[in-house]
Amino acid sequence: MSRVRVRGIYTTALTHLLADAFDVVQASPPIRRRFDREFETGEYDATVETTDDRQGVGVFGPDAGTVVDELADVGRDTLHWTDAAPRGAVFDGVVDETMGSGAVVDLGEREGFLPFRNVDRRVHEGDAVRVQVHDPAAPWDRDRPLLDTDVAVFGGVASLSKGVERVVADAPDEASQRELARTTEMLPTDVPDGWGVRWEYAAAAASVDEMDAALGRVATTAETVDDALADAPDPGDAGAGEGLPRRLAAPEGTAWLWFGRESRFELDAARRAVTTTMAGHHRVKAAAESASTAVDFVEDLCDPGESFPTGPVLRQFGPTEGETVRIRHGKPDGRCFSLGRGEVTELAPAEGKLTVRRRMSAGGDYDALGVPREDGDVAVTKFREGRWWYPTVYRDEDGDVKGTYVNVCTPVEVFPSSVKYVDLHVDVVKFPDGRVERVDDDELDDAVRAGHVPEALAEKARAVAASVTSALG
Repeated sequence: MSRVRVRGIYTTALTHLLADAFDVVQASPPIRRRFDREFETGEYDATVETTDDRQGVGVFGPDAGTVVDELADVGRDTLHWTDAAPRGAVFDGVVDETMGSGAVVDLGEREGFLPFRNVDRRVHEGDAVRVQVHDPAAPWDRDRPLLDTDVAVFGGVASLSKGVERVVADAPDEASQRELARTTEMLPTDVPDGWGVRWEYAAAAASVDEMDAALGRVATTAETVDDALADAPDPGDAGAGEGLPRRLAAPEGTAWLWFGRESRFELDAARRAVTTTMAGHHRVKAAAESASTAVDFVEDLCDPGESFPTGPVLRQFGPTEGETVRIRHGKPDGRCFSLGRGEVTELAPAEGKLTVRRRMSAGGDYDALGVPREDGDVAVTKFREGRWWYPTVYRDEDGDVKGTYVNVCTPVEVFPSSVKYVDLHVDVVKFPDGRVERVDDDELDDAVRAGHVPEALAEKARAVAASVTSALG
């Protein structure tokens, strides 16, 4: 079986879900305590890591796609994407623009960010550069994948760096670092010429056989990368820039899973099969870093029951009336946009309700309503935690209604500084004269055909749109 490592707030639930199909390795101490089984310490074929915003996970490694296939049906509102700029991929890219601290590089299907500290020369707009993806970025993230001109092969026990002739170790103390360096010389596997070894933190717990297997794995990958780069002309040479950007090597895959509200509750159930888990465990932990400690404390005290504590969560972690929140409008293809910030004018924590008021700027028309957006307009949006839709009423500066737009989406989640969901394309509008119209069904159909929206999720969106249309008619 493939070997997978799991890290972050979803670790217990995902370990439970993956344990039958994969060998879970490098388990943390809490996971070792919770599961009645042995965990190996060797190299992984894929690593699953919670994203910085805690909204989902990234999966990195040669078997990333296999792991995503296993987790794609966690919940009806689980969405997933394969990254066109995976970790470890090497590109000959083109500088689109330079900024204060680095350059935006066109990689083809995605852009990356190359900090000036990661390149040994000044680059300018239009320059061709050879770069590698060192830190991928989720499609809904505002940051671009982080690039470097140094080439590496990444692993959980052993990694390699091209152009480095030394052994380094990420170990708890100097004695362990020296021991790992000495062990390298004893291993049967030779380090490829021109590459240096970095022993990762997990190497300290690995056996000699596991270390050798890990070194052999990254050595084979390094040879593959060497072969790919050997046949590629330097992107700065005359004529080499034709056909750029192009991908030269992609030794591993990267994929992303976004967990919606229903999915988080499904993950609660998976975790509950292993250990005491409060209702909304993952929903609360996804809200804020500080919430994790509170959840752990509650679960250590007692079995907290099976109803998600909407009121306490919003009262404890926010938002509060008078504060502003950002509306984070996700798209089924993985992108995420901000619809701007608005003031929370009403809040009913026990019901998970809040009203957000935004001042609109002039320019263009309101989608589907066909009325101009003018200075002085106000948008009043009413959200409710867990609801598959939300309405926005647009008014002019005199308070007259210009129209109502009801967005159909994955279940709304209200976090301390933002409201989040994924738009499901189909929407319902109500015109000032009372007419009601359902719009953008074709966009939902296109998203299903493109594989961005599962059919079960699309059926739910259509049913919600039908109910809203009936209620407004």
